[in-house]
Amino acid sequence: MSDERNTPSPFAALMHHRLAWPIITLLLLLAVNTAFNASFLRIEWRDGHLYGSLIDILNRAAPLVLVSLGMTMVIATRGIDISVGAVVAITAAVAAWMIGGSVSGTESRFPLPVAILGALGVALLCGLWNGVLVARVGMQPIIATLILMVAGRGIAQLITDGQIITIYYTPYFFIGGGYLAGLPFSLFIVAAVFAVLYLAVTRTALGLFVQAVGINPTAARVAGVQAGRLTVAAYVFCGVCAGIAGLLISSNVKSADGNNAGQLLELDAILAVTLGGTALTGGRFSLVGSVIGALIIQTLTYAIYSLGVPPEVNLVVKAVVVFIVMLLQSSEFRAQIGAIARRPGAGAMS
Repeated sequence: MSDERNTPSPFAALMHHRLAWPIITLLLLLAVNTAFNASFLRIEWRDGHLYGSLIDILNRAAPLVLVSLGMTMVIATRGIDISVGAVVAITAAVAAWMIGGSVSGTESRFPLPVAILGALGVALLCGLWNGVLVARVGMQPIIATLILMVAGRGIAQLITDGQIITIYYTPYFFIGGGYLAGLPFSLFIVAAVFAVLYLAVTRTALGLFVQAVGINPTAARVAGVQAGRLTVAAYVFCGVCAGIAGLLISSNVKSADGNNAGQLLELDAILAVTLGGTALTGGRFSLVGSVIGALIIQTLTYAIYSLGVPPEVNLVVKAVVVFIVMLLQSSEFRAQIGAIARRPGAGAMS
């Protein structure tokens, strides 16, 4: 009898799942958007591909999802990368410079594959720089990535000569603005990156090694895990993800802005990762949770603008919503609220 009483119900077990509150939050935001916009869930087939608010949210969330996946691996190894926004700007600037081209939209300074690989190569070097400073030099992750965060904007503006470079090369626009099988091509890029990473951490020992390094780097090294190399690899992967995001953003807006591209993206990525249940202390991480967290951020942004919230307070609204969600997601906070509710006379009038 006592065992049956102590056995949690399926609903209680479901609510204790670490993805329960992120999913509930996302569903609530979708419901709010639907309540204020009757056509929010409507998806139409037009001009050979799908149109609708949901498609638009998925497309605009693609860069954030990519950066969040990279940030997840860095945070899982007890790190942080606040330079991803600058890496986005650098990558976009390099791609725009290598494409160059004329107003005709049919010429490029370098072949498109070379320009893409060159830009991603620079993003990889940025991640390698961060990883070496953290794992080899021994700098604190926030300090090491702060260096590139500050210098990266200057590098991007040097590449663009302080100007917004307009890209006219039409084939480049397909990366962030094209469609394949009726869906935005950016979604296929995100799906490919997610699938490769998910298989790597679930079908190989990589996930176990990352958890070991995040929980106790010293013990992981004693056990034979190459903690330094794994940490460097995490920052390299994060840099490449930010580079791909930079390509998506620049091809979508058809320009490269060294000053504003990717601005505050690092904060949104950190919020998305934490909303998805990844522990900032390292070890525990969830790739699916990070994707859901990114969708929460983008859906919230869509709701703020569609509801007509003044631009000067939209960041405050976003911060308040994220704060409430993080409180509800905290088991310690819920336990404290439950303890207060169970106090004798808690609901009685004084």
